[in-house]
Amino acid sequence: MDRVKVDRIRFLIHLNSIVFGLCFFGCTISYGQGSPNASNRPTQPLEASAQGAPLDSMTFDFNKDISVQLVSFEEMYKLALAYSPLVKFEGAVSNSQLAALQLSKLQVLQNATGYANYSTGNQAILSTGTNVSDQLGQISNGYRVGVNVAVSLHDLFGRPQQIRLAKANYEATIERKRSAEIQLKKELFNTYQDLILAQRILQVRLRDDQASLAAFRIAEVELQQGKITPETHAFNSNRYAETRSTVEQAKTIFIKSIYALELAVGVPISQLKRN
Repeated sequence: MDRVKVDRIRFLIHLNSIVFGLCFFGCTISYGQGSPNASNRPTQPLEASAQGAPLDSMTFDFNKDISVQLVSFEEMYKLALAYSPLVKFEGAVSNSQLAALQLSKLQVLQNATGYANYSTGNQAILSTGTNVSDQLGQISNGYRVGVNVAVSLHDLFGRPQQIRLAKANYEATIERKRSAEIQLKKELFNTYQDLILAQRILQVRLRDDQASLAAFRIAEVELQQGKITPETHAFNSNRYAETRSTVEQAKTIFIKSIYALELAVGVPISQLKRN
């Protein structure tokens, strides 16, 4: 009887060492993207860098908070502003409306025209004389320069309204661009917090998984020794299967959160890792 107790104690010690080893070696999560020296390269947009060097794995230290391993949120937001297609589009629309405003102010110049001409010879329409020194014949000879200016009622009453309209459109595009920047910051912040939450949930699930594994191994030994019924062992087995499923789900959510952050910023995740 004492020998059985000693064997059981030795088995539990050996089992605990195995569980500790699993916890120690299973504490990192890898995500394939970028190259080892990617953080030393200039920041590139996601679509451009995807055509570059072959993919390899970049490892995060799972025991450390991932927010410490990544650059600050403000730096992420600056990168997102630089590479966001929506913000770029709104900026281009704003520039076009600014050009339209400047054009509406300058359109009044189309009513002013300048001219210059030169004529010589016998102007028969004005003079029928044959004398070269005929003064009447010299009225229409020579050069002329001048400016024609025409001001319509539309220029007096309609032009100011056109300028106000162009200015209002320009200000509207400025506010729409600002709204796009705010929306981008909101979405980026939510994605960033989802990544932090996914890591914490995965850590909890892994600890629960190790405890379930230890209980499952002990139940197997006790079943062989006849100390528990098969129903109890089946319960422990089902419990371990459930914890394994939740761990795999948590891993998937964590990797999806990393990829979502990469897409939200617009650059590879390797360029977001703190040096």
